[in-house]
Amino acid sequence: MAIEEENNIIEITDEDGSTIKCELYDIIEFEEKQYALLVEVDADESEEEPELVLMRLIENGDSDEVFFETIDDDDEFERVQAYIENLPEEEIDE
Repeated sequence: MAIEEENNIIEITDEDGSTIKCELYDIIEFEEKQYALLVEVDADESEEEPELVLMRLIENGDSDEVFFETIDDDDEFERVQAYIENLPEEEIDE
């Protein structure tokens, strides 16, 4: 998955080659890992709420680069999603 970062806009290229533009909304730490909450900025205007994308955040300590990767493990994804849904609103986006 290729990623370009410009300001807080991140372009994610999925496996099909489609590009999705997202804004970095928040970074959450859970079970000693970091996860990024991304909000799709090119969402269809007819939708009531933009789509929220959850990805694992990987930092390369040698080069200070940050990567986002898909969470392929369904169990891990569900645990992180449940954790985020149960966070008090003020803890998100601090």
